[in-house]
Amino acid sequence: MFNDLRELTLLSALVRVFLALFIGGILGLERGRKNRPAGLRTYMLVCLGATLVMMTNQYVYQIFGTGDLVRMGAQVVSGIGFLGAGTIIITRHNQIKGLTTAAGLWTAACIGLALGIGYYEGAIIGGLAVILVISFLHGIDNALKMHSSYVDLYLEFDSQMRISNFFEFARENNFYVSRVEMNEFRQSDGHCISVIITVKSLEKRSHQEVVSLLSSAPHLRYIEEITL
Repeated sequence: MFNDLRELTLLSALVRVFLALFIGGILGLERGRKNRPAGLRTYMLVCLGATLVMMTNQYVYQIFGTGDLVRMGAQVVSGIGFLGAGTIIITRHNQIKGLTTAAGLWTAACIGLALGIGYYEGAIIGGLAVILVISFLHGIDNALKMHSSYVDLYLEFDSQMRISNFFEFARENNFYVSRVEMNEFRQSDGHCISVIITVKSLEKRSHQEVVSLLSSAPHLRYIEEITL
């Protein structure tokens, strides 16, 4: 089907650029609809840029008869990580945002590389697979996390003495604390201690029930579940 478009010609260049904008745009629409840091234009540009890199690489090889067909593409695969890292945000409560967006940008670049070298089948199939993962498997991913017996929590206390009271409260209510990270910070009303913990309920409880029960612990200023 695509055999006549393998060589780099004006027609094949137009087809590759169009597919890059189309597939990148579809991926970007899904991210933009969810108000993610990288949206429609970002995904389109990443996919298009990777396509142009591979087309340029193929052009150099065809015209000058020298060079490595994948050398420039290899730089895209590693270099796109800097752009993806900029979409990953760690909030004040240590919630990590943007991991899926970063992975999507990297994959969009890989799709662009496939298009740029004329591997249309792989790019189209890969694009459909990405759409399936980020659009239709989102609910399954959330369901798996919500049914996990482990819950990551962000807590704030007035002092370290309050933390020991919380751990005692957790044990009394059949919770097992498996990880603790502690930090001290200052607010307008004095020093506070923030704690990131992983708890496991020894009874069958939903994540909402876990947060609701632990929020009634004495001397606890703030509690929030940490989600990816």
